Amino acid sequence: MRRITIPHCLLAGLLFFSGTPLPAQTAAPVFDLEASRQQSIYHSRGETRPEGYVIDRGLAAYVFALMPGFESAVGSLGPDDRWLDIGAGRGQAMIDYHAPAKNDGTSPAAPRRKAGTVALSIEDRRTEAWHRAAAGAEPERMRYLFDRPLRNFTAAELGAPFQLISDVIGGFSYTDNLTRFMEKVLEILAINGSFYTLHQDVMSEAGDNKPHYAGAGFLTRIVDAGDKDISICAWLRQISCVEVSCQAKSGWVPPIQTYRVRKTCNETAVPRLERIQYTSGTPPERVFRFVAP
Repeated sequence: MRRITIPHCLLAGLLFFSGTPLPAQTAAPVFDLEASRQQSIYHSRGETRPEGYVIDRGLAAYVFALMPGFESAVGSLGPDDRWLDIGAGRGQAMIDYHAPAKNDGTSPAAPRRKAGTVALSIEDRRTEAWHRAAAGAEPERMRYLFDRPLRNFTAAELGAPFQLISDVIGGFSYTDNLTRFMEKVLEILAINGSFYTLHQDVMSEAGDNKPHYAGAGFLTRIVDAGDKDISICAWLRQISCVEVSCQAKSGWVPPIQTYRVRKTCNETAVPRLERIQYTSGTPPERVFRFVAP
């Protein structure tokens, strides 16, 4: 297993890329086995939870990891706005966001009302800290949803639309159906709302980098019909009704690519990807094939 060392607790353990020729599609029995192993990771507790499966990233880690502009996007949220965090773990980022401002000794101004927030996780990782914070917030300001992936929630259940959606090594890194994941994100994202996410050890927008580990492939790959690699950024840019920004972050081991997707209209269409390989891990190793229209 590859071990990834990333600052601010953004750790991940990865499985080696097999290096074998890409099949037409992941065989069902093989995928079912890997999906079962992945579920075991999601629901692991205590000493059985892999070191790379991080569940306690706070808001400062999000600001450090995501594209510049995320911090100001959070700060500009008003009481009528909505923020969804995918792969929230214990919900620490939301706890930090709703924490009362510290008193600096001056006359305190009226506390600013915060946006409504939804923390989404495959498993219920809430602690007493979450329940204390939620009890101190306005009713329905802090919601926590779990037990299903994003695509299995309706927009009404989630409380869409959202002005901000974040994902720090959550569904964007873990899903076996990247097309459906992005379709759902854009379905629940408000016009002019933004989706901030990242991926580690993937091909850059320019395509001028190599996999971090010698003899291994990129952690997530998108290939065309001839098995030529396409960057995740290039695929995102083919989605209609969005504005996409991509940026590499230096000083990370392995390197990461960050993404911001801003929705500009409702007629979105996400180019289809076919799952070719899925190997369980934290996060899993994935290969998708771009299916031309």
